[in-house]
Amino acid sequence: MIDYRPFIDCLGDTALSHWQAPLAEQLAQLFAQLNDGNLPRFLKQLDVLPNLSDVKIDLDTVALSSGKPLSSEQKNQLENALRGLIPWRKGPFRFFDINIDAEWRCDWKWTRVAPHLSDLKNRTILDVGSGNGYYGWRMKAAGARLVAGIDPSWLSVVQHLAFNHYVGDTSHVVLPLTLEQLTPEINAFDTVFSMGVLYHRRSPLDHLNELRGALRPGGELVLETLVIEGGEREALVPPGRYARMNNVWFLPSPQALALWLEKVGFIDVRIVDVTYTSTEEQRNTDWKPGQSLTDYLDPDHPNKTIEGLPAPLRATLIARKPDDQQRLRRYQLD
Repeated sequence: MIDYRPFIDCLGDTALSHWQAPLAEQLAQLFAQLNDGNLPRFLKQLDVLPNLSDVKIDLDTVALSSGKPLSSEQKNQLENALRGLIPWRKGPFRFFDINIDAEWRCDWKWTRVAPHLSDLKNRTILDVGSGNGYYGWRMKAAGARLVAGIDPSWLSVVQHLAFNHYVGDTSHVVLPLTLEQLTPEINAFDTVFSMGVLYHRRSPLDHLNELRGALRPGGELVLETLVIEGGEREALVPPGRYARMNNVWFLPSPQALALWLEKVGFIDVRIVDVTYTSTEEQRNTDWKPGQSLTDYLDPDHPNKTIEGLPAPLRATLIARKPDDQQRLRRYQLD
């Protein structure tokens, strides 16, 4: 139902060529067994996107524009299609005359994270929990050769396809997979991002180990997750919900998380940012109606969640997978 062959072909002249066959087989099986009524409904929105000429693309701001103004009919077609894909959680996007003010100001997070990254030029990147691919477009703007986003949400997959309908970039994709479903031990990506995923994992060390298995020797991990203030031995396991979420398992301190990364074999671990999430960065909008962060916090004590737990604090850590020589030195016996 979605043609991933152009992306799979892009893998051929990279260190990921060995992933081509297993990925093609996995996607074929997924579609053969698919029984989800939402996907056809989402894909129908793509069918009514207007065909536009003279499209200008600015991936630094994730924006599309045209030298020729849209007609009223084209603008209505476009807006109806995009509103058929609500809610938009990651953004912002600009589709010509339409600004999609998503729930998350992802541009704020990217501004915090980007200065600490290794140069992304010509890198192959895995973006775990990518959502609709917003960050992947920022990675492409920074010169990435190839970006594979993975996210099990069909809505996120189709939102990415809507923007890529006008960009036409076969080297950036959102695959309908989780990290656990990914071919194990790929050992080939130059950079792996995992942002906003770890706290949803029952076994965080397994998640870190799977991220390590996706990286080439010497590759870089960018890890962003919910944390708590505290020492290197402290972590919070919410007894019930956390900020109304029922799938939050472990919130370590940044220092404890750094030790976890070292425990599973990462080196050069750095804590590069620790920031409380504000109600300006995450909020409900016309493109994401309903509840958002304001509703998840105690109205009388906004430094706590509605359950009385510490309010959302997020840390970004960067680490490296050791190369072969570093591994040998690490385990060398005197």
